[in-house]
Amino acid sequence: MTLHASGNFHYGSMQAYDVIIVGGGAAGLSAALLLGRARRSVLVCDAGKPRNWASNALHGFISREGMNPAELLVKTRQELQRYPTVRLIRDTAIDASREGDRFVVTMADNGRATGRKLLLATGIADEVPALEGIDAFYGKSVHHCPYCDGWEHRDEPIAVYGGREKGAKFALMMKQWSADIVLCTDGMPLPSAPTRAQLEANGIPVWRTKIQRLEGTGHQLERIVFVDGQVLPRRAMFFTIGQHQRSSLFQRLGVTVGSKGGLKARWPSCCTEADGVYVAGDASRDVQLLIVAAAEGACAALAINKALLAEDGLG
Repeated sequence: MTLHASGNFHYGSMQAYDVIIVGGGAAGLSAALLLGRARRSVLVCDAGKPRNWASNALHGFISREGMNPAELLVKTRQELQRYPTVRLIRDTAIDASREGDRFVVTMADNGRATGRKLLLATGIADEVPALEGIDAFYGKSVHHCPYCDGWEHRDEPIAVYGGREKGAKFALMMKQWSADIVLCTDGMPLPSAPTRAQLEANGIPVWRTKIQRLEGTGHQLERIVFVDGQVLPRRAMFFTIGQHQRSSLFQRLGVTVGSKGGLKARWPSCCTEADGVYVAGDASRDVQLLIVAAAEGACAALAINKALLAEDGLG
């Protein structure tokens, strides 16, 4: 049943929606906007801590270059208030299940709600190195994404934190932004001999010693101090040690995970193998950029609306 601007629909003791969106970042809000404008009843449940919470500015998003990420979310939520078909709540979805032809989502503080379709825009969490002092610099001069923050540190002395092939390949990639790149493995295993030769050929030294702490002034990284007392002056650090799904709801719904840890979804419909469940944004572990997340949310919204139309005999 579609919820128009005139009122609410209840399914038993639970409020019912056409679509429940778990996650209120760029993907979730983009989907909510299109679905709300299509007069679909939408519930957006968001815990309130996006992946880029530590960053001062977003990049690569046309017309929003350099905007504070929090400001983007605030503005988008304000825009959604125009649509009585969309409800935004600050809460954590702790369970989700299929009951007949509907999904039931349980929230930590707001009880349960049902939806005909479910969009997981839950995102991923980056595994941040456990280094003393990193909290002061993360999001300002220590980063995980060179496409997001590499430009701001172009031609500066940069450290890459990581081990094995993944760390080495990341260090090689960072040569695109600066000629002064050092790979710090922090005691992690080294890459293969051919890759080490590639690092040497491109003038990237490898510091294998474990790191004691990061030091700097305010949010500006200035040096890396190693356990043996050596000091490496650096103006930025980029790291790559892993990511994981921010939410485990997909496990309860039968959504499968790909080889890279992303939730499997077809493109461009964003639908999964679990009937009625869609995935958009970083949870898919594909291209992890805000503008791509917003685009995936829009694609998911169109596919969801098309599916609902078909179910209602209108497609």
